[in-house]
Amino acid sequence: MYATVQLLNGFQQTLTYKIPDQWDHTTLFGALVTVPLQRRREKAVVIEICDHTPKNSTFTIRELLTRDPFPKDTHFQPFLESLAHYYQLPSFIFYRRLRSFLNQKSKGFEAPQHEEPRALQQVILTAEQETIVDALTPSIVAGGFEASLIHGVTGSGKTEVYKHLILAALKNKKSVILLLPEVSLAVRFGHYFREAFKTNYPVFGFHSATGALEKKALWMHLMRQQPVLIIGVHLPILLPLENLGLIVIDEEHESGYQEKKHPKFNSKEIALMRAQKYAIPIVLGSATPSLQSLYNTHHKNWRLFSLTKRFAGAFPKVEHILLKNDDKRASFWLSKELEKAIENRLEKREQSIIFLNRRGFSFFIQCADCGHIFQCHSCSVSLTLHFSQTQEASLRCHYCGHQEPEPQKCPQCGPRSKLLKKGIGTQQVVSLLQKRFPHARIARADMDTTVDRKEWESTLTQFTQREIDIMVGTQTITKGYHFPHVTLVGILWGDINLSIPFFNAAEVALQQLIQVAGRAGRQSAESLVIVQTLTKHPIFTFINEQDYLSFCEYEKNFREKLNYPPFVRFAEIELRNTDEAVLMRDAQACSLLLRNLIAQEINSLVILGPAEPPVYKVKNIFIRKIYLKSSSFALIHKAYQELKKQKLDSNMFYTPNPVS
Repeated sequence: MYATVQLLNGFQQTLTYKIPDQWDHTTLFGALVTVPLQRRREKAVVIEICDHTPKNSTFTIRELLTRDPFPKDTHFQPFLESLAHYYQLPSFIFYRRLRSFLNQKSKGFEAPQHEEPRALQQVILTAEQETIVDALTPSIVAGGFEASLIHGVTGSGKTEVYKHLILAALKNKKSVILLLPEVSLAVRFGHYFREAFKTNYPVFGFHSATGALEKKALWMHLMRQQPVLIIGVHLPILLPLENLGLIVIDEEHESGYQEKKHPKFNSKEIALMRAQKYAIPIVLGSATPSLQSLYNTHHKNWRLFSLTKRFAGAFPKVEHILLKNDDKRASFWLSKELEKAIENRLEKREQSIIFLNRRGFSFFIQCADCGHIFQCHSCSVSLTLHFSQTQEASLRCHYCGHQEPEPQKCPQCGPRSKLLKKGIGTQQVVSLLQKRFPHARIARADMDTTVDRKEWESTLTQFTQREIDIMVGTQTITKGYHFPHVTLVGILWGDINLSIPFFNAAEVALQQLIQVAGRAGRQSAESLVIVQTLTKHPIFTFINEQDYLSFCEYEKNFREKLNYPPFVRFAEIELRNTDEAVLMRDAQACSLLLRNLIAQEINSLVILGPAEPPVYKVKNIFIRKIYLKSSSFALIHKAYQELKKQKLDSNMFYTPNPVS
């Protein structure tokens, strides 16, 4: 018997070696071994077992390092090879990512308990829901690649549709992967499906909150090739699943599917590739589908389904308020209209959400005399002011974690200087509301308060049970939560995301506005959304959820004129170095090589940059970016391969289809 192995030294080509006769080859797949290569030994992963004799003479595997059982999956290696090509990385990177997570210690849930099966609770579907389930179930049963997009307005019952489709797969002995953009959502969906399926079908989480016992139990379940529902953000899509029959992606528009650290894998794109390789259906859903996905329904044979009616409640009334300096009010950030609306809800014992996509107390501290802004010494960002009930106020960097006491004087002007606190954050909003509405019960939901999962779950429970009147939060509260008693959503700074220097800034900004607005009126005939902005912008004519597709048409025409996705392929090349001069030299060398390629052979390639990103230094590492546009990724890959041949002193990272 022979084994095909993938070396762990970065060598991308696979090699074949003879398996020692005394070894049990049936459990070698995925094993870590050492093999001879040019008079040395290299570590490798076994990716295939075969009984045919190679054309050329071959060497024998030297040593078996670890032989953890690896689930059978005949499509797994071809799938990883396609990922390796797309991300321009050796395939062992994906093996290593999966293995390292399996061995990683984490705090989470215990393995699911297995009891006697119980009857599933029946929910009567609406006509729209039933149409989708009836249309997609046959393809789940029969198999074959098919991509479907569900455009369902907020509160329309997309989760119930997912449940019926997942059940159809499980009943036909097929496994399902369900992806969510955040771990907190994955945890909530895990609770929901465990309760919905009881013990009829196993449900496992596979994410950073998953405990060691549950990971081990899932792995053993995969070894038995039994149908299972696996819920997570990034990692489930890399699991070996021979009987995979369906992939579901909720909130498909979310940027959370792309990892924040290099290599920046995008689990949504990986899921689409996997569905094609495994010839299975994939279902994507959102109240605000990405422009790319809507484009695919017209140009790539994706099926489009709509859920236009809310399961309960009515769409909220939306008001746009342009903030002006000359208005006489207690706070610049609290318009008279929003203040009156909050007061009205408190009188009626109804709940409100106040949304601001900035955590902390204030953006930054600036000297009124010389204009000095307190910045992080290691990163190119201003320090954010934070207050705590137990500690003194401090300035923090949200990139490297640096922290220092709140300054009392300007380092340039001395003790007589006047320091201004500019901008606004969630802590400041809470303080403002507490002064204006002293009897209101107010809570905060942002990265600082949701890092403790148990504490965040407790806050959610209190809000759901109406023990909190006003929730002040960032984008944490926009994703998938159902708050039935919220009748007011106030968006303090609706145009803040329009300043993001990326081609899809308007799309991302409107998606976020509609998502947070969708928390209002889930079980009420009358609800209100007030959007406050500092500027006028065309997207504010599309704030009503029913107008989202009109915005997409408007934005599509804009992108086509400027030659941006979805009309072209787009990729990012990021260069990093601790020496800024060396970084600039390498960036210019890359730019010159690319422009020579355009002149000589790849004339359909467009180069943007090298440019300094808004945050150009993180942890004392300088950053420059180059963007590539072309009609195909094949041309972009060719250009990147030429760049890799360059001898650079800077680290280079490649990301296809980057998100803002």
